[in-house]
Amino acid sequence: MSAELQLGPLHVLGTDLLDAMVTSVFVLDGALKVDYLNAAAQTLLGLSPNQALGRPITELTRGGDILLPLFDRARAGSEGVVQRELALPGPGGVDRILDCAVTQITIGGIGNTRILLEIEDITQLRRQTRENALMAQLGGSRLMVRQLAHEIKNPLGGLRGAAQLLERELLDPGLREYTRVIISEADRLTNLLDSMLGPGRPPAKTLINVHELLERVYHLLRSEAPPGVAVDRDYDPSLPPLTLDPNHIIQAMLNLGRNALQSLSGGGVKAPRLVLKTRAAINVSVGPKRHKLVASIQFEDNGPGVLPELRETIFYPLVSGRTDGTGLGLGIAQDLVSRHGGLIEFDSAPGRTVFTISLPMDSV
Repeated sequence: MSAELQLGPLHVLGTDLLDAMVTSVFVLDGALKVDYLNAAAQTLLGLSPNQALGRPITELTRGGDILLPLFDRARAGSEGVVQRELALPGPGGVDRILDCAVTQITIGGIGNTRILLEIEDITQLRRQTRENALMAQLGGSRLMVRQLAHEIKNPLGGLRGAAQLLERELLDPGLREYTRVIISEADRLTNLLDSMLGPGRPPAKTLINVHELLERVYHLLRSEAPPGVAVDRDYDPSLPPLTLDPNHIIQAMLNLGRNALQSLSGGGVKAPRLVLKTRAAINVSVGPKRHKLVASIQFEDNGPGVLPELRETIFYPLVSGRTDGTGLGLGIAQDLVSRHGGLIEFDSAPGRTVFTISLPMDSV
């Protein structure tokens, strides 16, 4: 067999034209073994024609059995079958999102049938769409929070001042306890609003090894972890120093880590575990920009996962899955990371949730 297999109508197009397509094209025989694959299909599988030809497609793709119903439907009908946004396991346990089309075709004479499988990998497109939504979400939530905080802070200051004046006029010390409660609560709300507004100064960036910051976060999280919850590390020692504001990034990482610990503290998770990971990623898009090198800082836990109803709004302020939560931690973390040209994303399923901080290293 050969990638230059004579394929009747397909051959008219020429294999050069098929190789120029960005869509992965496979031709399979009756046993679903590969008769032909174009250049995009070779890239998708990470295999050469010699490695792929003559082998079942389900053997070449992880989780490929999910394609079997498509083949059965194509064989049973006269029309092609299309399945959009099919999730297949990819490298590192991250799913690849694929659009698939399956058609039964006739090669040469009657009865000489093949299966034409077309696959378009839309994982990167989905990621970019999600990133753009996160960036738009960040801008909108930041504006909303600032307007809300300013509206509340002005009358709050007047309330505190009035309580101070009232305290001076009260002769009964017992009544002064009530004014102190008012002043104390006003101060607490002011601090909360200040956290919603975020840091007032620009990042004070310096060149630093991100693992130094992670070690501080690691020890803090270990001391705060509920009994029975393990906090582990998995660092990539080759990660170069980054130019960033240590205080901003530490706060962002603490917010993510504490959020993970809270998800593990409810019980019901066997051997609850939080892992702090670092990796270097190549050619990654962060928002509208594509970067040659990106530092990936991950907080992975084996908790119950993010609630489905929160996934689209989780970075909005005042959105929380806990009754006692303020809904500020993730929004503030996203804001702090965005000040460094980075972005926080997440993948979540029951038993595995990963929040990833992506920080560009173009200047390294």
